[in-house]
Amino acid sequence: MTAALPGHIEAASPHVMPTYGRLPIALSHGQGCRVWDVNGKSYLDALGGIAVNTLGHNHPRLVPALQEQIGKLIHCSNYYHVPLQETLADKLVALSGLENVFFCSTGLEANEAALKLARKFGHDKGIERPEIVVYEKAFHGRSIATLSATGNPKIQAGFGPLVEGFIRVPLNDIEALKAATAGNPNVVAVFFEAIQGEGGINSMSDEYLRQARALCDERDWLLMIDEVQCGMGRTGKWFAHQWSGIKPDVMPLAKGLGSGVPVGAVVAGPKAAHIFGPGNHGTTFGGNPLAMRAGVETIRIMEEDGLLANATLAGDHLRDALARELANVTGLKEIRGRGLMLGVELTTPCGELVQRAADNGLLISVTADTVIRLVPSLIMTTAEADEVVAILCPLIKQLLKEKA
Repeated sequence: MTAALPGHIEAASPHVMPTYGRLPIALSHGQGCRVWDVNGKSYLDALGGIAVNTLGHNHPRLVPALQEQIGKLIHCSNYYHVPLQETLADKLVALSGLENVFFCSTGLEANEAALKLARKFGHDKGIERPEIVVYEKAFHGRSIATLSATGNPKIQAGFGPLVEGFIRVPLNDIEALKAATAGNPNVVAVFFEAIQGEGGINSMSDEYLRQARALCDERDWLLMIDEVQCGMGRTGKWFAHQWSGIKPDVMPLAKGLGSGVPVGAVVAGPKAAHIFGPGNHGTTFGGNPLAMRAGVETIRIMEEDGLLANATLAGDHLRDALARELANVTGLKEIRGRGLMLGVELTTPCGELVQRAADNGLLISVTADTVIRLVPSLIMTTAEADEVVAILCPLIKQLLKEKA
């Protein structure tokens, strides 16, 4: 039946709510960093399911492990102990140096849990109306609370009134953070992405991370770092904040943790590890045996195959090759990011590059209107990185020439 589907969809089904501006492509299967549509056309996948497919597609050790788990137990509910939760929690604690973990299913849920932790932290201290510092250009999700924490007026439009209790500040400006919170006894937490994904691959500097950690310690605030997109080895360390040598109090995770199986987690340090008690938070699907097996196997394979080192190797190669090919190109603003989380910012909107790249056998995304986002699987080779450059750079040059 699948083979009968068209490779290029002319019109979407009226029965699917139109919440996405989809490309007219229906994908059929994948192998490694490549996918094929139902017409047999192949694509090099430089999007990785939006930083989700850590191990690529059809990984020869992940797939049998998941098949085995499906034959045992997919779901059993959190009324019972789930041994694989304990296995994965132990591993995440060891990798992060933090204390305990709450499992959910998505990054949005992980961020919601972080916001609840911060509010209860404040209430436990006698603060009736806790406030959380968030950042310009941030993206934390599309629920009402995470949307309120997000710094994108376009996606907030039409969904007011937003949730109160947020103070917004610019990136990498410790004096602005101090000024925005001066004399305010209601502040309980500072919440940001170590590298903003949807916001345009904008990094918090290592120095800012250290300054924010020190300020939170000084004022007894929680430092909450959203690692949903930039975590799980994508930058060459398990978590992007680790480049700065600090530890957060709360760390939401998701995306790459399960290599495509929905897994979310909130990892908490000593200051936040015991805020929640029975009945304070919960989830139906979170921590189910299949999701936990996906997380356990993903980390095991990443370690066995040295994928953190590969993220640095392939990422540096890709970044250097892009810089070389686009050197002196008018209209290139900046190439930035770390490891295999890279952004190529142009001086002009470039959303049409997504379709043009797909037409030429490359999957990418454009975010913040002008930033080409590259977040491929962590198994990408330097040869495949060269393919990305060979396809993408001529398209960038052609677009900039048209818009000049």
